[in-house]
Amino acid sequence: MASPIISKDNVGRILDLAMDAGRGVLRLTPTWVPRSFLQPGKRIKLAPTDWYALGMHRGGIDERWFASTTEAANEGRAWDEGLSWCVFEGQRFLFRDVVEEGKGRIIGEAIWNKYHRWPVYAKFFDNMGPIPLHMHQKHEHARLTGQEGKPECYYFPPQLNAAENHFDYTFFALEPGTEKEDIIRCLENWNKGDNGILDYSKAYRLKPGTGWMVPAGVLHAPGSMCTYEPQWGSDVFGMFQSLVEGRPVPWELCVKDVPPDKRNDLAWIVDQLDWEKNVDPYFKMHSYVEPIIDESTSGDGWIDRWICYGHMDGQQVVTAKELTVMPGVKFTLRDPGASGWITVQGCGKINGLPLQTPVMIRFGEEPWDEVFITAEAAAQGVEIENTGNEPLVSLRYFGPDVHPKMPEIGDHKRLGGRWRP
Repeated sequence: MASPIISKDNVGRILDLAMDAGRGVLRLTPTWVPRSFLQPGKRIKLAPTDWYALGMHRGGIDERWFASTTEAANEGRAWDEGLSWCVFEGQRFLFRDVVEEGKGRIIGEAIWNKYHRWPVYAKFFDNMGPIPLHMHQKHEHARLTGQEGKPECYYFPPQLNAAENHFDYTFFALEPGTEKEDIIRCLENWNKGDNGILDYSKAYRLKPGTGWMVPAGVLHAPGSMCTYEPQWGSDVFGMFQSLVEGRPVPWELCVKDVPPDKRNDLAWIVDQLDWEKNVDPYFKMHSYVEPIIDESTSGDGWIDRWICYGHMDGQQVVTAKELTVMPGVKFTLRDPGASGWITVQGCGKINGLPLQTPVMIRFGEEPWDEVFITAEAAAQGVEIENTGNEPLVSLRYFGPDVHPKMPEIGDHKRLGGRWRP
């Protein structure tokens, strides 16, 4: 069962105790998010009895969010839906309150001073089949409804993809030569069945252990692989496909984040797309990534790989790494900033806190697989130890502009899979 809640007014004292106990590393609990229009893929460890723990009317739980201060934009949502909780000595408190209380000590002075929040989050996104072709608005359009745009990254963890499910292909962007009038016509045909928008897109086969960088404004229809998605802290989107696997997509999901006076203006809706990126004939070259070993943070018995990297629209928005530690190895990890950590294989310790990859999680249980490495802990160095007999593997993501240097998209080919700043 979930631990009792500490109110925002009382977070300061328990935060100090938790920071001391973990030397700056905080334990987080699972944040489950349902989507009413999708079918769970059954690979994110949630118990089968709990896929519909929030009720059939809310839909199946197909997402788990990590180190999130971003609310899920779901109709009929619970008050804390999408928000992560910290837990310490049987009591839990909102990670969002932790950030507001600890400020730069938690997320770094530069991020706090610029954003006054943890502006990114990551999730596992797990569905049985494909989801509709959609885009996430750019900042300039999201701002019109009081929100923020959402660029995002994809990585397909091998540990969570033993089964590909129904459709392990993702449609990205549009075929070169597509015109805006073609997409407007698809929107005009929304209520005639399949509006035919996939005729203008291209599907790419998904491969475990690889990923994609997806800027805001780019159309995509994620396939059925379980995906680790570091992204900007927003839940805006607009669906552009009217029918998927025989399931109708309500028009409301196309215009949910569109200003009311523009919801029937099809040309304006299409203008939300980053047209140049969508018809880029070298889209894969500019978006596809494979892991790159960071030789500066790897050592004898552990390998630290970049999995989400490179600039999007000229900005270092969000990045991620995969750390593999061999049995019996103990070392100190040093990063330039705070990160959200999820363990995907094995067991061990982080600053003395136990880590354990669960086989199955009941809704409301609090396993030992997720932590947040605060900026304070990252600066001091974090002690990692593999106490098991298999590799300890984790994924961790970082906020904006944390890394002074990083690989760029395409460097996995240019550099032969290895990188040093």
